[in-house]
Amino acid sequence: MLERRTQKTKPPQMYQVVMLNDDYTPMEFVVVVLQEFFNKDREAATQIMLKIHLDGKGICGVYTRDVAATKVDQVLDAAHQAGHPLQCVSEPVE
Repeated sequence: MLERRTQKTKPPQMYQVVMLNDDYTPMEFVVVVLQEFFNKDREAATQIMLKIHLDGKGICGVYTRDVAATKVDQVLDAAHQAGHPLQCVSEPVE
């Protein structure tokens, strides 16, 4: 007879999307990217942009792995098309 075990499914590993500061990307561009890809209002986007500017990096949002990877790609694409060196990475949330 097989023993029935209740399996606890743990929630998926979450990833935070982190934008890194550089000396070339205009602050306004960062604000627009945050509004467009992370659904931030202007106030929230400005706060995150200032954090990136002052601390060297800032968290844009927390998502499942695939969504985080897509957001990173969208940001890098937009930055590349606009000719900015903006960098964005996703990392597991500890």
